[in-house]
Amino acid sequence: MRYFKNIFEFYINSSIHVALSCFALVHLTFSMFHISNNTSVAFFTFFGTIVGYNFVKYDALVRDKIVKVNAQIQWIAFLSFLSLIATGYYFFQLERFTQIIGLVFLIIVLLYTLPFFPNKKNARNWAGIKIYIVALCWVGVTLFLPIVNNNVECTSFVFLVAIQRYILIFVLILIFEIVDLKWDDPHLKTVPQQIGVSQTKRVGVVLMFLFVLLEFLSNDFRIEFLALKTGLAITTVLFLVYANQNRSRYYASFWVESIPVFWWLFLMLFS
Repeated sequence: MRYFKNIFEFYINSSIHVALSCFALVHLTFSMFHISNNTSVAFFTFFGTIVGYNFVKYDALVRDKIVKVNAQIQWIAFLSFLSLIATGYYFFQLERFTQIIGLVFLIIVLLYTLPFFPNKKNARNWAGIKIYIVALCWVGVTLFLPIVNNNVECTSFVFLVAIQRYILIFVLILIFEIVDLKWDDPHLKTVPQQIGVSQTKRVGVVLMFLFVLLEFLSNDFRIEFLALKTGLAITTVLFLVYANQNRSRYYASFWVESIPVFWWLFLMLFS
């Protein structure tokens, strides 16, 4: 039993699960815009997410000796190195303009992690903006990269989906911020720190209601998609409502991050 627990913890701690969520959202983009599965974009996103998230999570911790370099950290570093090679391979399979966009998001990740300016903190510690940067990166990588790489026209429907996806990612991050409230530095000024847990939940509920309403503006309105997104919104709201500081670390890092994966699986089932 201990063996399987170690494997599961490595799966979560090494960012494989969050990368799978990102991978699922890319495939949702394929389905929504009738794009034939593009393995280059999908795997560039998957492996790039592992590299980016592990760099963000562990770089400063290791450099500042906040965590010891134990066996699991070494395995995570090895996985990240292999993922970096895979990311580079799939990067060169992308269209030129897609590569430029990918580099832009790489710069954002580096800015988010490393203090580039003297006597300044990295972007991750800039008060109040973390949630907006992360949500923007997720929308850019999981929606606009596949669209640009496959020369899909940027219609009003694309931007409608972008707003919906931004809302979804924003609310999912709100759940993380509520669960992590007692661990987060007060200077981060996360949404729950600024307006309180109850008000944060109200904001999230309103946003998910807007998420569903926006579906009625779709040029490709289909009742099954409305039902699917309504179910997605209800599921997200339930996780939000029951989120609190005493939840298990797996509440957000596994179950909440599984929501895009289940959405993808249900969409395939409906299709």
